[in-house]
Amino acid sequence: MTFLKGGNFLKVRSNKGLFLAILGTVFFSTSPVLTRMVHKIPSQEIAFFRMLLGSLFIFTASRISGVDLTLQKRDIVKFGFYGIITALHFLFYIESVMYTTIAHSLSLVYTAPIMITLLSGIILKEKIPRKKYLGILVVILGVVILAGFEPVLTKKMILGDVFALLSAFCLALYSIAGRRERDAYPLLKYVFWVYFLSALFLFLLSLRNFVMPSALSQWIPLVLLGLLPTTLGHTLYNAGLRYIHPTYANLISTQEVTGGIILGILLLGEVPSLNSIIGILVMFAGLYWVLSDVG
Repeated sequence: MTFLKGGNFLKVRSNKGLFLAILGTVFFSTSPVLTRMVHKIPSQEIAFFRMLLGSLFIFTASRISGVDLTLQKRDIVKFGFYGIITALHFLFYIESVMYTTIAHSLSLVYTAPIMITLLSGIILKEKIPRKKYLGILVVILGVVILAGFEPVLTKKMILGDVFALLSAFCLALYSIAGRRERDAYPLLKYVFWVYFLSALFLFLLSLRNFVMPSALSQWIPLVLLGLLPTTLGHTLYNAGLRYIHPTYANLISTQEVTGGIILGILLLGEVPSLNSIIGILVMFAGLYWVLSDVG
C-alpha cells in the first residue's frame, strides 16, 4: 500500500494518536463532576477506588480479548515505580488544592507540558520543533487566565504550589513512561499494572483512616470514576502516547478543564466567568499553533 509510505504513514500515525488523545480527554473531563458527586469519603480513598476499579475494568477487558497480564519478576520494580508516580500525581494534586487555591493548583499542574518537552529530549531523545514552544506557553497562559491566577502568596499557599508542581512532575514522568514502554508491552497489560499498583500504594496510604462506602449514591460515582476518566480516559491517553510525542498528548489533555466546565454547565448549572471563556479561547489558539502541522 504505497499511499502509506514515508510521510503519509507518519501522518496517519500522528492523526491516530491525536484522535486517541482527544477521545481520552473527553472522558477525562468527567472527573471533576463525578468527584464532586462522591460524599463523605476522604480524597485519597476516592483516588484509590478510582484506580482499583479502573484496574478491574482493564482486567475484565484483557480476559475478554485474551491479553496475557503475566508480569516478569524483572519488571516488578519498574512497574512499581510507574504505579507510585501515578498515585503521587493524584495525591499531590489533592494536597495542592487543600493548601492553595484551585487557580494556583490548575495553573501549576498544567505546566506539565514544559516538563514533558524537556524530559522527552533528555530521556527519550525526542524533541519538538522550537517554533512550537510558543504554542505551549500560550496554552499554559490560557490555563492561567481561565483559573484567574492571583499573585498573592502566603506560606500555606507556597506549600500548596509546591505540591502542584510535584503533581505536574509526576504527570510528566507518567507520560514519559507510557511513551517509553509503547513497544515493550501490550496496552492493556501496561495500564493494568500501572493502575493496580497505583491503587495498592493508595490503599496503603489510606489504611489508617479508611472509610468503606456504604451508600449507592457513593458507589455509582466511584464506579463511573473507575470507568470513564480512568479505564477509558487514561487508557486512551496512553494509547495516544504510542503514536505521538507526549508533549502533544499532554497539551490536548489540558482541555480536560474545558470539558469539565461544559459538564459543570450541563449537570451542575455552574456558569463560567468571562475570564474562563477567554482562557479557553487562548488555550485553543495555542493548541492550534502546536498541533496544526503535527506529523
